Amino acid sequence: MNYLELINKCLVELNYKQVNNFEELVKNDHKKIKNIINIINSEVCRSDKWNFLLRKMTLTLPKNTGEIENTVPGRLATVLVNGVKYEFFEDFEKFLMNTQPPCTYSVFGDKLLFPVFSENKTIEVVYYTKNNAADTNSNEKTSLESADDSSLIPDPFAEPLLVYGTCLRLKANPQHVKFSYWLSMYNDALANLRSRNFVSMDVTPTVKLFRY
Repeated sequence: MNYLELINKCLVELNYKQVNNFEELVKNDHKKIKNIINIINSEVCRSDKWNFLLRKMTLTLPKNTGEIENTVPGRLATVLVNGVKYEFFEDFEKFLMNTQPPCTYSVFGDKLLFPVFSENKTIEVVYYTKNNAADTNSNEKTSLESADDSSLIPDPFAEPLLVYGTCLRLKANPQHVKFSYWLSMYNDALANLRSRNFVSMDVTPTVKLFRY
């Protein structure tokens, strides 16, 4: 479902008149709806480690240097150096002194820090993209902008999450006649998305109870 279709779904839920094209979205509530859809879209994408946001890229660490520019467009998930997994180590000062634990990396400003090697190393990075949307050519972007743009949230869940979430945020009144319905539909969609975020049957959501 594209951006314009999502907006029109919101207009229907709010008992407003639908539009035929993007250029008709000039009223204040239109602008609010457009903005809130992007806010909800970003919030949902940032709220969990979603499989649909995982991406992969390869970097090169030159020999005799322990740092490279961090060009990863998102949150780091897995880092491999020549096929060996490296763990994140928060104390970047240890890397500056080359006293860090083995098989670790860190971050300092816009740099990725690694041990110093005597030969070039291939860095494979799996990350969660910072992008939330894509155009019709599948070029990813940070927000929905054009009528044909679509959310990176999978189609079965994007509509209820973005439409009902937007209506909730726009009205923000628990006394509204549809508020409870919107909230229920939004929560159901989010729960269903989480339950279907696992590609293996061996990994399922669990609830852990602790006794204090």
